[in-house]
Amino acid sequence: MDHTYWQKQSSDKPLFPDLIWSKPQRKSSAGKLLIIGGNLHAFAAPAEAYAEALRSGIGSTRVVLPDAAKKIVGPILESVDYAPSNPSGSFSQKSLSELLDHADWSDGVLVAGDLGKNSETAILLEKFITKYSGKITLTNDALDYSVDFEEKIMLRDNTLLVASFNQLQKLAVKFKLKKPFLFDMNLMRFIELLHNFSEQIYAAIIVSHSGHIFCASGGKIVSLKISNNDTWRVKTATRSAVWWLQNPSKSLEAYSTAIYEINKI
Repeated sequence: MDHTYWQKQSSDKPLFPDLIWSKPQRKSSAGKLLIIGGNLHAFAAPAEAYAEALRSGIGSTRVVLPDAAKKIVGPILESVDYAPSNPSGSFSQKSLSELLDHADWSDGVLVAGDLGKNSETAILLEKFITKYSGKITLTNDALDYSVDFEEKIMLRDNTLLVASFNQLQKLAVKFKLKKPFLFDMNLMRFIELLHNFSEQIYAAIIVSHSGHIFCASGGKIVSLKISNNDTWRVKTATRSAVWWLQNPSKSLEAYSTAIYEINKI
């Protein structure tokens, strides 16, 4: 079978070295990233994303948390704004206009997770994704919410999904993909199925399987063998979002460079 759509990236040699050499050195040209997430009881994901964005060379970044989190955040985050929360401490629908205003400031948005289990926040996220047309990266429980309105994310341009294998399975089922993703499928079968799936959707996907991380976009796939992927999603989503907004016309190359960089850390 023809696998010309698949490129293997070495852990010691990036596929797209030009992106690394041309990485912006000045903050004014290194992009602006908005990070959304957190709830009254947890904000680890947006806090990790904020720190990772700074390490990855972002020009400017903002974190927006629900205002119920003020009492637990304190001075931990330097650049943080708050939007209205509901009684459970998650984002309320009243946050929509503020989130859209922040998104207009940015070159890209990362919904990092820790949103909490709340139906009102799910509605808010759906409305935000529908109204915002710019670059958006979704991971962790932001993707769990999005399974319920899967077509709005999978058939949306400027969308990156950094998914667990389980989330990939759910999205494929919702999308009515003819063949399922299985945990025990061999590497070649997985790649073929991921290729077919990514050809049918507009969103790009980054997912881990069988000791590899895969970037899939428009039927093209880049893979990288990794040694440890226990806590890879927030870091990968953040670095991918940063590389992408710095290289807006080279999205797959940006994601591939991000996973190469993460694997070197």
